[in-house]
Amino acid sequence: MTQSRFSVKFRNWFQPYWIAWIATAAIGISIFVHYIDPPPPKKIVISTGNSEGEYDEYASTYAEILKDDGLVIEKRRSAGAMENYQRLKNPDSDVEVGFVQDGIGSFEDAPDLVSLGSLYYEPIWIFYRGGHRISRLSDLTGKRVAIGKEGGGTQSLARSLLRSSGITDENTHFVSIGWEDSEKALSEGKVDAAFFLCTPQDALINRLLRKSSIHLMSLDQAEGITRRIPYLHHLTLPRGSMDLSKDIPGSDTHLVGATVTLLIKDTLHPALAYSLLKSAQQIHSEPGIFEKKNEFPSNKDFEFPIANEAHGFYKNGLPFWQKFLPYWIATLIDRFILVLIPLFAVSFPVIRLIPRVYQWRMRQKIYRHYGELKYLETQVKDGNTPEEREKQIAELDQIEERVNGLKLPLDYANHLYSLRGHIDYVRTRLRFNVRS
Repeated sequence: MTQSRFSVKFRNWFQPYWIAWIATAAIGISIFVHYIDPPPPKKIVISTGNSEGEYDEYASTYAEILKDDGLVIEKRRSAGAMENYQRLKNPDSDVEVGFVQDGIGSFEDAPDLVSLGSLYYEPIWIFYRGGHRISRLSDLTGKRVAIGKEGGGTQSLARSLLRSSGITDENTHFVSIGWEDSEKALSEGKVDAAFFLCTPQDALINRLLRKSSIHLMSLDQAEGITRRIPYLHHLTLPRGSMDLSKDIPGSDTHLVGATVTLLIKDTLHPALAYSLLKSAQQIHSEPGIFEKKNEFPSNKDFEFPIANEAHGFYKNGLPFWQKFLPYWIATLIDRFILVLIPLFAVSFPVIRLIPRVYQWRMRQKIYRHYGELKYLETQVKDGNTPEEREKQIAELDQIEERVNGLKLPLDYANHLYSLRGHIDYVRTRLRFNVRS
């Protein structure tokens, strides 16, 4: 009997408190998931570079890693960082991610772009001909200098560097040609110096370092340059780091370099941003000639604000569920958290209101019959005929029948028994035709 009473009481409590809330929550979550925060897309369009460059190679590595998450990387090859930047800026372009070096573009010029962070150093290699040592950019004044293709990232940085030392088109002959043509022109003596922007692993750099007639410039003013151009970094190429057996280079060489940044449109789905960051951590955290272990990826970017996802990633790492759960489950949890937090904030006041509404509703069922009973009681008069009394008693019987049909929780049984007692009291007065 005790167990039965408890079960009934629990059922009566559970229904008003939670059924309405669960129904509201289900509707809210359904609307949010399907309309407000749609599931992340399965494809990422990324702008890379030419088919033989490191940008394209890295994009292929990203694609291999993200394939395990069911994501597809669609590569769009380009002329390099500058074209990647232009594609990202274009609102009609479907490119969402691109490799861009520091010094190309700015937040003022492209306010819809944010950074996922810097990935690695990209040194500026300045090779020159002749036996006379050159260690300052100003030494190139009046010479023939290959600065890369028109509109490319190499030329953009080369012009910035040379301009900082007072070298312009007016006092120096700039030659706008690509890397392969620059290597050939430098080897054949058609230019006196050439700028290249690439990693130490590039075969072109290794070839030039082994040519006796060509030398790598060690910048005596490297630290000063980085103070004048903040997005550049002072890099040291250690002696023998390119080839220990042949001692290449023969001494520590001072260079400057930019960092390669992974730029995204600020409309990229947060789940995709986390996936890219996770991949970047796997690819770019290893040490290199210039990079320390776990130095990258990082928020070294100076030109663009760090995306919210990247800010949290560099501060606390990946969210817990992104580390240990499959991609589709992690993204589902992400989306539900965004729903549940505001839903709970809204629901708690509603939950507190439900018991009051419920109590009012239960009492209303009872008090409604008290109103009928009170009206019938006012009809009792000394001069009522037997026919009138029988009619009034019949009405009272109907009231009692409706009261007996009420289904109320045990907590309200005392109200129900009290109402029945009052019905018997009015019936007695009607039978004896007693006025109050």
